[in-house]
Amino acid sequence: MAGGCSIRAIWILNRLDAVVFSRRFPVVEKRWRGTCKSENETSTEGDLNYRVFTSLPSDSELAAAFVDRKRREGSLRGFGVRVSQSAEGSDSWLDDPITRHIIGIYINKEEDGDSNVLWPLILHTKGHYVILVFPLVEPRHLKAYVTLCNRSDCGNAVGVEDSISSILLDLPSITGAFMVAHAIGDIITGDVGEPEVVVSASPSVGGLLDSLTGSIGISSISSRAKPVAAPVASSTPSSGAVTGTVTSDAHKTGSRTLDKDALRTFISSSMPFGTPLDLSFPNIISIKVNGFSQSDLPPADLKQPAWKPYLYRGRQRMLFSVHETVHAAMYDRDEIPDSISISGQINCRADLEGLPDVSFPLKDHIEVLSFHPCAQVPEKGIDKQAVMFSPPLGNFVLMRYEAVCGLGPPIKGFYQLSMVSEDKGDFLFKLRLMDGYKSPLTMEFCTVTMPFPMRRVVSFDGTPSVGIVSTTDHSVEWKIVMGGRGLTKSIEATFPGKVQFAPWKPKKLPPSSSAFGSIADEDSDIETDGNNNSMVNIDEFLMEKMSKDLQPADLEEPFCWHAYNYAKVSFKIVGASLSGISIDPKSVSIYPAVKAPVEFSTQVTSGDYILWNTLGRCPSAAATKV
Repeated sequence: MAGGCSIRAIWILNRLDAVVFSRRFPVVEKRWRGTCKSENETSTEGDLNYRVFTSLPSDSELAAAFVDRKRREGSLRGFGVRVSQSAEGSDSWLDDPITRHIIGIYINKEEDGDSNVLWPLILHTKGHYVILVFPLVEPRHLKAYVTLCNRSDCGNAVGVEDSISSILLDLPSITGAFMVAHAIGDIITGDVGEPEVVVSASPSVGGLLDSLTGSIGISSISSRAKPVAAPVASSTPSSGAVTGTVTSDAHKTGSRTLDKDALRTFISSSMPFGTPLDLSFPNIISIKVNGFSQSDLPPADLKQPAWKPYLYRGRQRMLFSVHETVHAAMYDRDEIPDSISISGQINCRADLEGLPDVSFPLKDHIEVLSFHPCAQVPEKGIDKQAVMFSPPLGNFVLMRYEAVCGLGPPIKGFYQLSMVSEDKGDFLFKLRLMDGYKSPLTMEFCTVTMPFPMRRVVSFDGTPSVGIVSTTDHSVEWKIVMGGRGLTKSIEATFPGKVQFAPWKPKKLPPSSSAFGSIADEDSDIETDGNNNSMVNIDEFLMEKMSKDLQPADLEEPFCWHAYNYAKVSFKIVGASLSGISIDPKSVSIYPAVKAPVEFSTQVTSGDYILWNTLGRCPSAAATKV
C-alpha cells in the first residue's frame, strides 16, 4: 500500500452520543477490501480473517460501539493507562497515554457473533462534538494492534520491540487524520480565522504601516489577500470584499447548529476521493464564491500549488510575526526544580505577485520544528538554519517550534497560602517581574489570579505594593501591570492578605464513585487523644481534617481539585522573543527579485504559568537520574 494519507470514513457525534454527520469514501474502501483479500490469501495465520472488519459499520452501529467503549474505558477518552477496570482487548490494556487520542472500538455483529475491531480511530473533541476520523492502514498494522491488546504485561516490556509507538511511527496517515480532525473541529465551532500577523508601531520601512492598515490606530492584519477577480464576481466592487464577508460569516458557525452543507463542501473540495489535499477552509470558501479566473494563469513552467488557489495582485509586501507562549511551573522548593518552556510559531503574510520563492536564515538553532507544507526542510547548521518556502495566499503559520527561555522566567517568586481555619486562609505573594530583562522588551500587562473552584469567596482583606485587586465568587485577581502603562524595567511586587470562604460543606461519596476509590480515614497519623492535640501543628491538623472530606480528583482534570492551591499568571510582552529567535528583514530573499518591504514583529504571551502554593500539595514529574 502506497504511503501518504487516505481517509476511510468520518463521523461526528453530539453530546448525546448520536451521529449527526458521517461521510464514507468508497474509493478508499475498495482499496481496503482489495488489500484484505490479498492479505488473507497470503497469510498463514488463521486469526486474521475474523479480526479484520472488511466493511464499515452503519451510523447506529458506530454510535452503539462508541457508547460501549465509554462504558468499558470509564470516560470519553479512556484512561489511557491500565487500571483495575481495564479488560483484555481494551485500549487502556495497552497502558499507553496515546490511546486517549487514537482509539479502537468493537462492532458486534449478531449474525456471526464475532467482535470486529475498528482501529485506528482518531478521536478529537471540539465544543459539544466528538469527531472520529478513520484513516486507511494496512491489515498487518491492525493485526499488530490486536496482538498488543491481548498481551499480559503492562506498558512496553523490557526487551520487546513491538509497541504502540513503533506501530504509529510507521503510519504517516495518522498525522494526516489528526489534521483532518482538527480542521473539521474548527469548522463546526467557527474557529476558522487566519493567524494574526502583528504590525509593530514603528515600521522599519517608511510608509509601510499606513499602506497596510490605512491608519496608525490599527495594530494587526487579519483580512485575506485580495484574489484575482473571477468573471462571476466582476460585477461586484471588490472581490476581496466578497471573500472577507464569507470569512466573517464562517466565524459564526460555532453559535449555530451544525452546518452540514459547509462540511460537505469542505470535505468534497479538500479531500477528493478521501485523500487530503488542502485543509484550508478559507481557501475552499474563496474558491466556492469566486471560482477561478481564466485570464490570469501562472507561467507554463510553474506549477500552481493547492495552497495558493489565486494569484495576488496589488502592492507587494511581506510580514513576519513571532508569537511565543511561555509555560511554567514555579515551586520555590529545594527538592523540586522550577520548569519553564516556550512554544512558538512564526506567522507570515506574503502579498507577492506570481509564484515566488522566499528564503531567509534563522539566527538561532532550534531543535523542535514543524513547517507549513509550502516550506522545504531547512538545512541544519551550527549557527543558522535556512528556510525556503513558496508562500500561500493570506495569513498562515510558517513554522512552529519549541525552545528554552534564555532570559529566565519573566515572573519569578513564590505564593504561600496557609489555612488558619476550615474557612479562612492567609496568603502572601512575593514576586519579581522582568528580572534581567532590558529594552526593547516591554510587559504590557500582568495579572495574577488565585482560583478557588470548589470554594466561594465571601470576603477579602489585603493591599498589594503595586496594582489593584478584585474578587469574584471563586477567585481573587491581582492586576500588577495594566494596559497603557507598560513595564520596561525590573520591579518587585508583594501582596499579603486574608481570604474568607463560605462554610465548607463536604460531599460524601460512595467508595465506588471514582477509579481511585475514597480517601481512607483509618490511615490518619494524627493523635486523637485529647492530651496530645495541643502538640499537633495547626496546619497539619487542618489539612488532615479537611482531607477526610476531599473528593478524589477527576482523572480527566486531575488538578481541578481544591487540595491543590495555585495561582495563575497572565501576561503579554512585546519587543523581542524570549527564545532569541529572530528574522532580519534585510536577509529575506525573494526570487524572482522584487522590491517588497519586509516587516518583523514579536509578541510573547503566557500559557499555563502556574505558581504552586509553597505550603501545600503540588504535582511534579520525577527527574531522570543520570
